Amino acid sequence: MRVGDFRFAHTLRVRYSEIDGQKVVYNAHYLTYLDVAITEYFRNLGIEFLDSSLFDIALVRATLDFRRPARLDDLLDVWVSIPRLGNSSFTGRFRILPHGEMAEESTVLDAEIVYVSFSAGEGRAVPIPGWVREKIESFEGRA
Repeated sequence: MRVGDFRFAHTLRVRYSEIDGQKVVYNAHYLTYLDVAITEYFRNLGIEFLDSSLFDIALVRATLDFRRPARLDDLLDVWVSIPRLGNSSFTGRFRILPHGEMAEESTVLDAEIVYVSFSAGEGRAVPIPGWVREKIESFEGRA
């Protein structure tokens, strides 16, 4: 996975409440960073989760590979791509790098998350709406 494989990045700053006793970002906060980034990815496509009856997602599986620590006040770019769309599930790939850096050896974290299109009313996975699929495929250059 190369940074060139990503078309979207969201920048955030490490806050004091996110570091631990070792003065690095506590591991669980990376899931929050990824959640913020996937939300911003969809917002960039014009899809917001304000009306979850139109489209909503749920995390099914997450794999995080920690490469090097991030520290207080670091600016981080969270790169996002969606390389796979299934019927109701899709895979999000993420790479966190120091802001403005593109070198693979600077990677803070690589992650892969499987999400499902989710209906809270039905309490289950549902097919990804066609209009959502079209926006993702167009943005990712697969349309």
